[in-house]
Amino acid sequence: MSILVDENTRLLIQGLGRDGSFQASKTLEYGTNVVAAVHPGREGTTFENKVPYFSSVEKAVQKTSANTGVIFVPAPFAMDAIIEQVDAGIHLIVCITEGVPVLDMIKIMSYIENKPVRLIGSNCPGLLTPSTKTKVGIIPGNIVKPGNIGVVSRSGTLTYEAIAQLVQNGFGQSTCVGIGGDPVHGTTFTDVLQMFESDNETEAIVLIGEIGGTREQLAAEYIKKHVTKPVVSYIAGQTAPPGKRMGHAGAIITGKAALASEKNTALSNAGVHVVESPSDIGLRMKEVMR
Repeated sequence: MSILVDENTRLLIQGLGRDGSFQASKTLEYGTNVVAAVHPGREGTTFENKVPYFSSVEKAVQKTSANTGVIFVPAPFAMDAIIEQVDAGIHLIVCITEGVPVLDMIKIMSYIENKPVRLIGSNCPGLLTPSTKTKVGIIPGNIVKPGNIGVVSRSGTLTYEAIAQLVQNGFGQSTCVGIGGDPVHGTTFTDVLQMFESDNETEAIVLIGEIGGTREQLAAEYIKKHVTKPVVSYIAGQTAPPGKRMGHAGAIITGKAALASEKNTALSNAGVHVVESPSDIGLRMKEVMR
């Protein structure tokens, strides 16, 4: 099984500039069912002679029954793109765009409250389910393999590293989810942990966190109370100086709770198998799954 995306996913891609077009090609190449592309001025043509272009998300959904959307539009227009997809009836929206203003994300979270939609991102690598060849975002399809380990991460690059470490040690993935590294984002660790816990074919979980905020502590509380499956965790930024942004907009130590050491302590107290280096993820999972 998998979470969020599978063979029933009908993907709409919004924003096919240089980066969006490159990723759209990789998405098609992987085998994802891409049914629509939305980009100004291109309606009536097709992307790679396969996917029809539309001038609006609403029209694309009406014509193709798209149920999942991925956004590559520039940051100043990301809020409008997300709202357009919500209003068109897209149920799963993945915003890859980096640099979306925090105030825009706050407005978006208020707008989607109590609506039948899940937002992943912004500033995330998206998600991928190897067993059904379904990729929504930028996670490389050539590094994954089908299996029973769920991966959830705030960091795109470390998502790839965790996958590589698992594969090197003989483990495949059920679904890999990058939730994003901005201060405000649509889907949390806790949301994904709940889905992995309910997924019968996910037997263990890898959680990649980083400095900044208290999302990992909230995840630890949830794991302690509700997760019965083994969890291996790595927290990035263990040597980061206080007050300095390290990569993501949300990766900044603003208080004691934002320190990697505090997150590691909370996770360890919840029974999580915490590693000190990303290179240890696969080895620790191998020990845990014996």
